[in-house]
Amino acid sequence: MQSDFAEDNSIDKRRGMRLDRAVPTVQIKNLTFHPSIWPKMIGESSPDATPGSLVQVLDKDGNPFGWGLWNKRSNMPLRIVSHSAEPLDESFFEQAIRRAAVLRREIHRLDDTANAYRAIHGDADFLPGLVADKFDDVLSVELTNLAAWQRLPRWLPLLHECFDTKRLVLSVDDTLARVEGIPRTGGAVPDPVRTVKIREHGIRYEVDFSKGHKTGFFCDQRDNRRKFGTYAAGRNVLDLCCYNGGFAVSAALAGASEVTAIDLDEAAVEMAKRNANLNGAKVRFTHADAFTWVRTMIENGRQWDLVIADPPKFIHGREDETGMGKYADLNKLAVQLVKPGGLFVTCSCSGQLAADTFERVVITAAHKRQLRLQIFDRTGAGPDHPTLSNYPESRYLKVLWSRVV
Repeated sequence: MQSDFAEDNSIDKRRGMRLDRAVPTVQIKNLTFHPSIWPKMIGESSPDATPGSLVQVLDKDGNPFGWGLWNKRSNMPLRIVSHSAEPLDESFFEQAIRRAAVLRREIHRLDDTANAYRAIHGDADFLPGLVADKFDDVLSVELTNLAAWQRLPRWLPLLHECFDTKRLVLSVDDTLARVEGIPRTGGAVPDPVRTVKIREHGIRYEVDFSKGHKTGFFCDQRDNRRKFGTYAAGRNVLDLCCYNGGFAVSAALAGASEVTAIDLDEAAVEMAKRNANLNGAKVRFTHADAFTWVRTMIENGRQWDLVIADPPKFIHGREDETGMGKYADLNKLAVQLVKPGGLFVTCSCSGQLAADTFERVVITAAHKRQLRLQIFDRTGAGPDHPTLSNYPESRYLKVLWSRVV
């Protein structure tokens, strides 16, 4: 691997510092502490900076600025992992894996309440290109860059050791693979795992890796599912875009008088039904487009005491007006299904959508229907999804809790 540099012990005249070994370098044109460096921000790179290399990052004057992972052909060629001029090698990533495990298992003690949680959260855990969820003894990994793909065979034994997993499920998006130059063969070898049963806060779920999105299950909403259940007793509940039925099942088990759940993905609805049956929860599931179904319910005068809208990611770029419009439309429709004085919970998992912008979209949608929201809480992903201070996009999940008045 590119990190196995040859001994040099020479003085780099451009930088005026003594190096213990020859290292590839990449220069950036502008000073930034954001980990994601776009092509237009990159200057010269040394000939030995090959795809997947761990490189020393230089500022515009050629001075040491940090370290990152490099792939010239990528849409995001440089991912900075450290803003220190001190020497750094591949052991940095092994330390990052151990720190990630300490955060989840020792500081937050997640194993006490669940055997499923986010193990590695990409850049926010200083491991760009690697997202990994623990599902009992299965580690479900999503790779998004070449550098992570190259290193996964080396990282995998340590990941299994740190998170008490034994089997691997691996996902690489075909489009990203072509852009990043990820080979079709080689790398870490996944295990033949289709399903696994997990638990969180006493509720059981089946994760179907052959049909699920991303790593197979959305661990980020774990604490919000529990919180949602605390408002459900005695209320009739509507779960829009229910996916695997987590909110609906939590509400039913918490004593909701009636639970209705809607999703466009037929496979997701079937999975949600299995989860309801697994827990003996009574939920009415419907396979339908949420936008069309809600309009029909509005025409029929239907309303619920507690409504949640948890749609898939609508925004896929910095200026995605179509996605913004979908958030506005869904919230404008969904809020009309809440009884006066009822509770409305709405979510966004779009990292490109800032929390204050999302809140403004939701509030505007309500005001256009002559409704007001008494907002009483704002939450996000659980502590297994840390937010890096210089990477605001890592705070991707926003959940707004309100009463409609």
